[in-house]
Amino acid sequence: MRAVVTILLASALLSGCNTVAGVGEDITGTARWAQAGIGGSPY
Repeated sequence: MRAVVTILLASALLSGCNTVAGVGEDITGTARWAQAGIGGSPY
């Protein structure tokens, strides 16, 4: 599980965002996607 989280965070950081806010939005989007995949509420 730890490796999956590390890969997701690395992907989010390398997604091409030029601002801190953009990276934060990517991390939030990735977290919501992962949460939905686990079966939790995305909000």
